[in-house]
Amino acid sequence: MEEELTYTTWHDEKAQRIEADFKDSLDVLKWAYREYGDRVVYACSFGAEGIVLLDLINKVKKNAKVLFLDTNLHFKETYDLISKVKKRYPELQIDMKKPRLTLLEQEKDYGEKLWERDPNQCCHIRKVEPLTESLTGTPAWISGLRREQSDSRKNTNYLNKDNKFQSIKICPLIHWTWKDVWMYITLHNLDYNVLHDHGYPSIGCEKCTLPATDPYDTRSGRWANTGKTECGLHSI
Repeated sequence: MEEELTYTTWHDEKAQRIEADFKDSLDVLKWAYREYGDRVVYACSFGAEGIVLLDLINKVKKNAKVLFLDTNLHFKETYDLISKVKKRYPELQIDMKKPRLTLLEQEKDYGEKLWERDPNQCCHIRKVEPLTESLTGTPAWISGLRREQSDSRKNTNYLNKDNKFQSIKICPLIHWTWKDVWMYITLHNLDYNVLHDHGYPSIGCEKCTLPATDPYDTRSGRWANTGKTECGLHSI
């Protein structure tokens, strides 16, 4: 029996050999849950890609573990969507993971409106640290990254050695286009964040997300005018 693919047993050739057998996103997910079972976690932001992946995962493992990094700074519309998702997929195990510091504690330690003065530090406290804690000892996690999203994501593979979290990052949607995502949502009549209808293709925390400024860049409304493009979770 072939050795399980983990961070410590990673070999590029082995990962490429596994990927060669994948025909589509469902194949990737079937392999992930067959390989890791309950030990794989889907870190979901509940954006459009997230809604697609939740539906696909539900076809493979109805009681899958789903992790939402609840920064306490998300839009009301995001929390409303999560409530709808819980009703639609009642068996999913959705963990609303909060950071170690409340907003008041963060203000006391780092000053007011840290997201404006040092968004990298704010993301580290409210996203990176909680995900690090959640993924400790976890062999693999699932992400909704697509190659089309940005230059920093264009080389993402189905299977990625994640040096930041010392895990295997599985990305089933790498070949999907923005049009593909919305065709799937429409075809299956899925709930989605209503902010998508108001110029927000990519939705993060309310304090750092504006409508997109570039129609060709879905992430152009994230951390506007800061030069920041990622929250720090996806540096492979």
